[in-house]
Amino acid sequence: MSAYSKNTGLSEQLYVGTAEAEHVEMYLKAMWSILESGQELKVSSIAKILNVTQPSVVQMLHKLNDSLLIDYKKGSIVTLTSEGEKIGKQMIRNTRLLEVLMKDALKIDIDEEMVCGIEHHMKDIFTDALCTLLKHPRICPHGYRIPEGNCCTNNSR
Repeated sequence: MSAYSKNTGLSEQLYVGTAEAEHVEMYLKAMWSILESGQELKVSSIAKILNVTQPSVVQMLHKLNDSLLIDYKKGSIVTLTSEGEKIGKQMIRNTRLLEVLMKDALKIDIDEEMVCGIEHHMKDIFTDALCTLLKHPRICPHGYRIPEGNCCTNNSR
């Protein structure tokens, strides 16, 4: 979608993401977080971390399974596929880097609602540039590990 400004003669590109894609990313982020803490991925643990009902989780698990982002069979433990793990890890990385940006660089309180709004729209090039700008932090303000990106691998610390 593009908009044309008569005053400047410039075309501005507008991006409209889908709520469904962000919903998928939130589930994968939550699942990655649960696995990071050493727990098994169960419907009940996913429902608890997302504060949703277990039937809602089951419905989403079927969608994620159909999209090949997880492996799930009724009554079983959920596992992330490599693509699902990649997306979940990226969402965690985006979140934690934004938290470092707010607290350490901008010296403002961390606004989780704002972080959640931004994290879904960050491309890899932006995330790596932000990480580099912040000097490749390893820990977020909440004390959790920030997953490394390509920029960290290429940066000798």
